[in-house]
Amino acid sequence: MDKNSIIGLLLMCAVIFGFMWLNKPTDAEIAAQREAQRQDSIAAVQKAAQQQTGAVLDTLTADEMSQLRTVLGQMSTDSTKAGINNNGVKLSLVDGSVAGTVAVDGKAVNFADVVAVKCAPAEQNKAVAAIKQALEVYSRNGSFANCLTGKEQIIKLQNDSLAIELNTKGGCISRASLLAYKAYNAPHVEVFTPGENDYSFMLSNNTQRFDTRNFYFQPKQLNDSTVLMQLDLGDGSKWGIKYTLVPGSYMVRMEMVQGGMTKVIPLNINTIDLNWHQKMSRHEEGKMFEERNSAIYYKYAGEGGDVENTKESGDDEKDVKDKLKWISTKNQFFSAVMIADSTFVGAQFVSKEIGKDSPDYDKYLKDMTIHTVIPYSSDKPNPASFYMYLGPNRYPLLSSYDKYSPKEDLHLTRLIPLGWKLFRWINTGIIIPVFTWLGKFFGSYGIIILILTILIKIVLSPLTYKSYISQAKMRILAPDIAAINEKYPGQENAMKRQQKTMELYGLAGASPFGGCLPMLLQMPILIAMFTFFPSCIELRGQAFLWAADLSAPDKICSWTAQIPFITNYFGNHISLFCLLMTVTNIIYTTITMQSQNQQNAMPGMKWMMYLMPLMFLVFFNNYASGLSYYYFISLLITIAQTYSCRLFVTEDKVRATMAENSKKPKKKSGFMARLEEAQRQQQAAMREQEKRKAKRNR
Repeated sequence: MDKNSIIGLLLMCAVIFGFMWLNKPTDAEIAAQREAQRQDSIAAVQKAAQQQTGAVLDTLTADEMSQLRTVLGQMSTDSTKAGINNNGVKLSLVDGSVAGTVAVDGKAVNFADVVAVKCAPAEQNKAVAAIKQALEVYSRNGSFANCLTGKEQIIKLQNDSLAIELNTKGGCISRASLLAYKAYNAPHVEVFTPGENDYSFMLSNNTQRFDTRNFYFQPKQLNDSTVLMQLDLGDGSKWGIKYTLVPGSYMVRMEMVQGGMTKVIPLNINTIDLNWHQKMSRHEEGKMFEERNSAIYYKYAGEGGDVENTKESGDDEKDVKDKLKWISTKNQFFSAVMIADSTFVGAQFVSKEIGKDSPDYDKYLKDMTIHTVIPYSSDKPNPASFYMYLGPNRYPLLSSYDKYSPKEDLHLTRLIPLGWKLFRWINTGIIIPVFTWLGKFFGSYGIIILILTILIKIVLSPLTYKSYISQAKMRILAPDIAAINEKYPGQENAMKRQQKTMELYGLAGASPFGGCLPMLLQMPILIAMFTFFPSCIELRGQAFLWAADLSAPDKICSWTAQIPFITNYFGNHISLFCLLMTVTNIIYTTITMQSQNQQNAMPGMKWMMYLMPLMFLVFFNNYASGLSYYYFISLLITIAQTYSCRLFVTEDKVRATMAENSKKPKKKSGFMARLEEAQRQQQAAMREQEKRKAKRNR
């Protein structure tokens, strides 16, 4: 071989070795090749297992393993910190490798065995499915993924009125207990308990949504009444809610606290969603009225904003577009109210009754879901804040909380159903102040109702007296009216008969409407009391005589059978105060009918008069015993007033008054003059009509 051939061979070798050196694989490519070889080996094992067992085995792909290491690497701050902990999947990075266990049917399966397909087919598939689900959850939660794992803790705050529990899972109030109130089946009323109430904030960036109910918060006790529930998202980003239990109050202050959130939530995101779900618990033994008074209430923002609510009976859905100041889940005597410092931007409300066929029927009243939107900015340290009221629907208390909103009246008292405007004005302007004032001096609410009833009767006594006097005069004049009717019989004497009757009324100072008008003027107070007693929380749990609770029926006899058509109203019991009210009402009806002229009464009217008290028995039997007690006392006083008025109005006195009036010069009132002129014109028209009729007959 000559020199040139040797040089050529050397050059060729140099080129070959240079090419090989320039194209050698990187460490990553070598790792990928090894991973591919490993996956090929796993695939071979899987294929062999399939051939042997006939089962289809699931495995983790190379991409899924790579994604798993990436997620764990983002979450971990050291090589041994546990990362994924979701639905039995517990994985972490150990010296750069994924390690951990997967719970399958109560058994902890080693992750390495799952990767190497060393598990039984059913166990293998369940483990891989659980790992993939956990990986999807953690991948979806981005910067929040590290908060998906943690320890669930309960943090308690308490003052003299309210005790709350905060759960680190979700960072929300999980229990609210009212220390001064007892439930029918528990030592304290709990506005809600764990599993019955949850609310969460839904944060989002341009591609992901983060529901705070999925995250574990880190609690920081700032003082005896304040706790900060915080999410540490890494890289200086933090988000949390600071809870402060206001001393001596049913109010909880909620403040959104954050820092460095612009790295997670871009500035173009300007809202946060608030989702609130509650299964409303029963607190009273009688479910009917509690269910009737359960609904979602809300107030429109602004000084003149109205308070509205979903339907209290049946299912209901509402979509509100306007801004709201507060939103509440409210039952008969207690409420949970979320009050925004700014506003809620629209809301969707869903309220569903618990069906009788549901296993939760005896435990819950309604299933309520609320979705609303809150203004938000990721660069503000306190982007939103609220007050949450967790307490009784007590008028003076709710009225005092207007101080928490200096710019507008919160109208929290509208949570208490006190009737339409006129009746509500009577309750808020007269009944409730007097009732509250009496409560300062008397410890028994049975005595307070008695005194309140007497005071109302005293105030109404002038109207009542006029009504009784008019009825008595009409009873005394009944024979005279009958004589006039006999003297001027027939349609042709109708005007004359009416004129003589009005003259008789004028002499006696009586009026056929004199007994009705005073009674009509008393009706607003009677209706106001009808709305006041079932909503008066002061009566709740207060015993009087045989009634254990003046806010509930005073049952003396109960049964399980259903009475057709009336069970929904009457219930399955007899209430003694309602029964006494009915008997007293029948006695009063008898006295009233005896004092009136029944000769010209419509057929069946007497039967109808006695039927009304029985109808009241059906409808009032299930109402608060305090209401029946009030009507019972009121009717007794009315009967006493009736008999006392009879001492002042006798037939001799009425006859004497008529004799004196007949001697006086008759000065006609404007009404009487107009009435006589109308009668004269009508008589003239009738005479003219008779003349035309006579001409036609000729």
